[in-house]
Amino acid sequence: MSHPIGLGCPQFTIAAYIENRPNMLNYPALTEQIPLVDGEIQAISQACGNGWRKVFNVYAKLLYALDTTLFPYALTAPSWQAYRDQFLLQQGSHTALLFSPPQLSTPVDSSTTPLIRLIMGRTYAKRLITEGKLTAEMHWLDHEFAINAEHRVIICPYFDYRQLSNIKITHLAELMKQMMPGIDSTLNGDEARLRTNPGT
Repeated sequence: MSHPIGLGCPQFTIAAYIENRPNMLNYPALTEQIPLVDGEIQAISQACGNGWRKVFNVYAKLLYALDTTLFPYALTAPSWQAYRDQFLLQQGSHTALLFSPPQLSTPVDSSTTPLIRLIMGRTYAKRLITEGKLTAEMHWLDHEFAINAEHRVIICPYFDYRQLSNIKITHLAELMKQMMPGIDSTLNGDEARLRTNPGT
């Protein structure tokens, strides 16, 4: 099996999958996963424009909005801005931003550390499905969100202020919570109900 390619902690428990790469340094030709260091997010944002700054900001805001009893990211910094600058995608953060497709060879073992995969954008997700790079059956909750609870995969809007607004961040955080073991939710019921309405 090929190894993940992208930015972030190799021991990640949450990964966001993105179609494009920062157009600077060695990122376009990257063939491995590398943790970021202090100041690197700011450097990418300055060099590659507002779009990348939004990606990092939304990622940090999402992690900061998660239930801390399941996802303790917010406990490490006093604000999402501080979390972004001091922890996001760095070694030991357990977060990743990956350019390679999700690897779903086996379902997630609920006895292990939580692992959730977020695919950024319906268009990117559809391409992965069409090319056979996303083989998990996805069940569309609406025209923006889809889930596969077995592999803990969520298709969500792109990390942008308009596409993944604060309200949608809250919704995504709740979906992530519902995918965790021991959480009493209606997620599987939603999958069954939506199996006949894939939203395509």
